[in-house]
Amino acid sequence: MLKKTILNAAHRALNARMVDFGGWDMPVNYGSQIEEHNAVRTDCGMFDVSHMCPVDVVGADCRAFLSRLVANDVAKLTVSGKALYSAMLNEAGGVIDDLIIYFLTDTRFRIVVNAGTAEKDLAWMQAKAAEWKMDVTLTQRRDGDNALGIIAVQGPNARAKVWSVLPQAKAAIADLKPFFAAEVDQYFIASTGYTGEDGYEIMMPAAEADSLWNALKDAGVAPCGLGARDTLRLEAGMNLYGQDMDETVSPLDAGLAWTVAMKDERDFVGRAALAANGQQQQFLGLVLLDKGVLRGHQKVITQQGDGEITSGTFSPTLQQSIALARLPLNVQIGDEVSVDIRGKLLKAKVTKPVFARNGKAVQ
Repeated sequence: MLKKTILNAAHRALNARMVDFGGWDMPVNYGSQIEEHNAVRTDCGMFDVSHMCPVDVVGADCRAFLSRLVANDVAKLTVSGKALYSAMLNEAGGVIDDLIIYFLTDTRFRIVVNAGTAEKDLAWMQAKAAEWKMDVTLTQRRDGDNALGIIAVQGPNARAKVWSVLPQAKAAIADLKPFFAAEVDQYFIASTGYTGEDGYEIMMPAAEADSLWNALKDAGVAPCGLGARDTLRLEAGMNLYGQDMDETVSPLDAGLAWTVAMKDERDFVGRAALAANGQQQQFLGLVLLDKGVLRGHQKVITQQGDGEITSGTFSPTLQQSIALARLPLNVQIGDEVSVDIRGKLLKAKVTKPVFARNGKAVQ
């Protein structure tokens, strides 16, 4: 049986097209995926992301625990509300999950992990806490009496729309910088989006999610499904766990070297493997020059050797097919390569792995 978020009935009331997304019954669109995509780029849209799993980390050893657990350095978190993006690695240097860590106090952090990896992630974290004899308590906030709903509101008008619906929060969140969060009454409001647009991710008690969703809809915020979420994140060059990385892929080969802090002597799970293996491939963008659609697992043929597309789609903003790909280290931005699409070799140009941000194409 598929799992359902607290907003499942709201999606069905809007006649959303529902699909099985990693065991969750989720809306892929509410009519037009392209219109939903464009709403976020030009105005404002919202996504139900309550299938994501917040995990509260509480205890005297929070910092020491997280310092060893993830590849980025939580020592960077010195201001309450600041967030950090990182990969959590296995001993071989593969990505167990990519996640966001919010610093609240020295004894209280919040982590948000991906929907499909939540049980695995929590088991891994608990095992490491026990192995290292750390004074931390890990509490998932997706299921049960203390569950949280999560609604992402994204787009150039997202802030104003949220302020109109939650006027009591405006003073605390109006000037919220990217990758920060604020706690306002029962709301946890963050600026850590996944679309390349401005906006907020709002966590609230699950019982409050339906009323907030409807209030945002009444304020003119367009409901958006997983289809638009994927084209938006791909245009913004943002990785998707399970497609662009997994437990067999190093963050160095997934374009996430910037999230790996190895300049100091801090030990973390997977560090030794990263140091020993180094970077094997580079993570770059592709824009298709011929007619066709780029998709995951298509072979990319370059003069330096073969690579592979990890995510591909048609970009509504660029009106061209785009992709993220792992390519040989000597491939250069601007190179022309070939992509094998059902036996036909089509031309593509290598680009930086960001295609659109803030409503505009950047390629």
